[in-house]
Amino acid sequence: MTDGDAPTLDDEIVARARIHAREVLAAHDLAVDRDRLEWAVSARARRRAGACRWDADREVATVVLSRAAYEAYEWPAFAAVVRHELVHAWEFQRFGESDHGERFLDAAAELDAPRRCAPFAAPRYVLRCLDADCDWRARRHRASAPVKSPGRYRCGDCGGRLEVEHVDSGRTWTSAGGYGGAKSALGEEW
Repeated sequence: MTDGDAPTLDDEIVARARIHAREVLAAHDLAVDRDRLEWAVSARARRRAGACRWDADREVATVVLSRAAYEAYEWPAFAAVVRHELVHAWEFQRFGESDHGERFLDAAAELDAPRRCAPFAAPRYVLRCLDADCDWRARRHRASAPVKSPGRYRCGDCGGRLEVEHVDSGRTWTSAGGYGGAKSALGEEW
């Protein structure tokens, strides 16, 4: 932002996130070095509400927050995303790596941060098990290999066959040919 320019939505997101981070870190014993913490906003992210990237050469963690998530969530849910990413920043700064393991879970519990953030975007596809006794489902936003060729994969819970649904149209398929047929039939609506 330059002098005279009105703050943008991205400026608002970063400002609110920084304020929340400062308050959280002041209230808890999580040693995040804010001088080695940067903030960014992604206009492209559609599935991930936030991410934390580690630049080992500079020893700087960058928290990247999704504009779409900020617009979709109420503030308490988005603030939880900020806390989640702060735990990753702490792990990166202290250990040089981060994941969702026990160390993460312990620190996240201290900050009341979720292990996973609630979905904020509707999936494009839903995979589901066809076994009548199994209720396994998975949301997908992109045409991954199981979406394109569900016949080559099995349910991880029961081993049953998979079906894929194109959410907007309701079309379903269980094979690569079915995927191609649905895509062709939908044309521009794909």
